[in-house]
Amino acid sequence: MHSNAQALAELAGKTMFERDQASQALGMTLDEIRPGYARMSMPVRADMLNGHATCHGGYIFMLADSAFAFACNSHNFNTVGAGCTIDYLSPGREGDVLVAEAVEQALQGKTGVYDIKVSSQDGRTIALFRGKSHRVSGMVAEL
Repeated sequence: MHSNAQALAELAGKTMFERDQASQALGMTLDEIRPGYARMSMPVRADMLNGHATCHGGYIFMLADSAFAFACNSHNFNTVGAGCTIDYLSPGREGDVLVAEAVEQALQGKTGVYDIKVSSQDGRTIALFRGKSHRVSGMVAEL
């Protein structure tokens, strides 16, 4: 049996993903969502490689940022990013499937802090991202 909070997270995630053309265009999938948490994955395609033949950091950032967005909107309140940092630790390569796991660290009033770890399918840590969120007006999914 799902809790109301879990059902709400799933509804918010489904609603947001259907509207998220950017994440869809990069082949991202929303693999799991629950209150304060999201896991997304993205295959690294040839057209995502930079001049070093590794995944361009912008695509890694987008995957982490998307997981951040789904985690901080999982409570069904419209929430946007207010700032973030990323540290790149290991390269992503063509054919890798990168997984971003976003975990809510704090939520006080309208402000939240989220840590996102991007890993490869073999468990290598690719990047660490920290995002700060700000709740704005409205709901993700109308109830």
